[in-house]
Amino acid sequence: MTKLEKLIKELCPNGVEYVALNEILNYEQPQKYIVKSTKYDNSYETPVLTAGQTFILGYTNEKVGIYEASKDNPVIIFDDFTTSFHWVDFNFKIKSSAMKMLKLKDSQKAVFRYIFYAMQTVSYSPYGHTRQWIENYSRIQIPLPPLAVQREIVRILDKFTLYSRELAAELAARRVQYEYYRDKLLSFNNAIEYYHLSKLANFSYGYTDKAKDSGDVRFIRITDINEDGCLCPDGAKYIDLTEDNRKYLLKKGDLLLARTGATYGRTLYVPDDSPAIYASFLIKIILDNSKILNRYYWHFSKSRLYWQQAEKLVSVGGQQQFNTNAVGRIIVPVPPLDVQERIVKVLDNFDAICSDLGIGLPAEIEKRQQQYEFYRDKLLTFGTGSATIFTDRQTDRQTDRQTGLIKLLQYVYGFAFVRLGDIATITRGGNFQKKDFCRSGYPCIHYGQIYTRYGLCANESITCVNNEVYCKSKKAVKNDIIMAVTSENIEDVCKCVVWLGEMDVAVSGHTAIIHHNQNAKYLAYYFNTSSFFEQKKKLVHGTKVIEVTPSNLESIMIPLPTLEEQERIVEILDRFDKLCNDLSEGLPAEIEARQKQYEYYRDKLLQFEIRNSKLEIMRE
Repeated sequence: MTKLEKLIKELCPNGVEYVALNEILNYEQPQKYIVKSTKYDNSYETPVLTAGQTFILGYTNEKVGIYEASKDNPVIIFDDFTTSFHWVDFNFKIKSSAMKMLKLKDSQKAVFRYIFYAMQTVSYSPYGHTRQWIENYSRIQIPLPPLAVQREIVRILDKFTLYSRELAAELAARRVQYEYYRDKLLSFNNAIEYYHLSKLANFSYGYTDKAKDSGDVRFIRITDINEDGCLCPDGAKYIDLTEDNRKYLLKKGDLLLARTGATYGRTLYVPDDSPAIYASFLIKIILDNSKILNRYYWHFSKSRLYWQQAEKLVSVGGQQQFNTNAVGRIIVPVPPLDVQERIVKVLDNFDAICSDLGIGLPAEIEKRQQQYEFYRDKLLTFGTGSATIFTDRQTDRQTDRQTGLIKLLQYVYGFAFVRLGDIATITRGGNFQKKDFCRSGYPCIHYGQIYTRYGLCANESITCVNNEVYCKSKKAVKNDIIMAVTSENIEDVCKCVVWLGEMDVAVSGHTAIIHHNQNAKYLAYYFNTSSFFEQKKKLVHGTKVIEVTPSNLESIMIPLPTLEEQERIVEILDRFDKLCNDLSEGLPAEIEARQKQYEYYRDKLLQFEIRNSKLEIMRE
């Protein structure tokens, strides 16, 4: 015989009394603890409790109006419109007046923790917005055995609760690990480092001599560099080769910088190995090719980012001077060498088109030059993220160029940062409600269902509406993303599901339908990242009900790899997701089994023979 069985046999052999909850609990409506402002992280001390599905909404630094709960002074908090009860033994404030509070009347008659467990066994109606305490729970009766029996039941159930918490903590740790790898996979850090040129290169001034019309080697001067950073074919001058100037001989790929006069800042990429020596008003830039390629730097030296710096660093008194001290202060973005190689390949192709005078008419050449400059500056302007595209509403021609730019940046960097509105159309859902649901008919998704689902929906896993409602409703097609855009909690705003059903699905209001041509699960995973959450916080508005509009969603920035890479990432995250969320295996299955075991024993422990004869238990 167990200890509990002995206690029951000894202390209540003839059954136990059932009492109404309002006889043993005090009810309070805690308006004076309502928070004024909430921060959605734990940098502040006091938790803010909410009536929504997320119990701890956020935190506040408000010092006035805090309810001081503790281990010795706990309360039961619940939402007056639901049956979600929470044991609270820490200081808190509340989000809204929908939160209610229960306290123990007499500790000599009941154990508060026992009452908390007993309340979880109560049957209730899950439909409608009935004020549960006033109309229902205050009159519900629970068994109230002697204190010793109550304490023993609490000891047993607390053990179950502790083990469940340990399993939940382990699952939470797994999910943290999963979220870490998810965010790493979806962050697409450019791995771009920034260096002063002086940390990447040595500099060498040129040779002083008098240029002649003939000689052994070409004598390259600042006037021999044209506006495009190329060697002028006309007007060549020469000098004789001597032992003194042999060390100034150039080879293909060397870089020469004009340091004075109207041509200051222009950089020449030596085109071939023809014998040549550089003059004294030129600086030879000798790069560390283990970090940066000469050809990459040459393209950079023609970019807007380079010239914005050069114009600030050149001396402005008298003859403009761009000496090694100034040049060394140029800040150069240095991506990995493989990225540099791809940038060079792309820009060389454009450069060839622009430089070959045999291609097209002058107008076509000018258009190609503008196109080259556009792509060059996009590829070499790293200030806001080298793979970022910012756009307004586009014409068809601009859209074509934008699509090409996305593919180009994906080729070079592996991804492109794009606005969600540039890869998707976002519309608001329709206007049917829960009352329109029926047992059979046409598939539909209500925004409330999105909160309770994870990731995917198909025909067989949702509810239905009739033909009339279906025909009038907004619809999503297969692979569309359906996103909830209103909630009382910021965590729930922008929760989403991917529609996988073959038939179009009717979609209710308070949602956004995202129609796109990308991998739907990749986008859905991104909508769960911390990066997306930080963007979302800046877009939501409202106090009690928080909302983000479809037009605001268009401005969300998405790191977008190629479709092949999206598929690879989804495969990896699917495996993590299955380990963390699949109820058929792993920790979720264990937690579910333990929860069922706990509920079985809880209900068994709280079943007593009835001693009072006029028992009235509220029934539905």
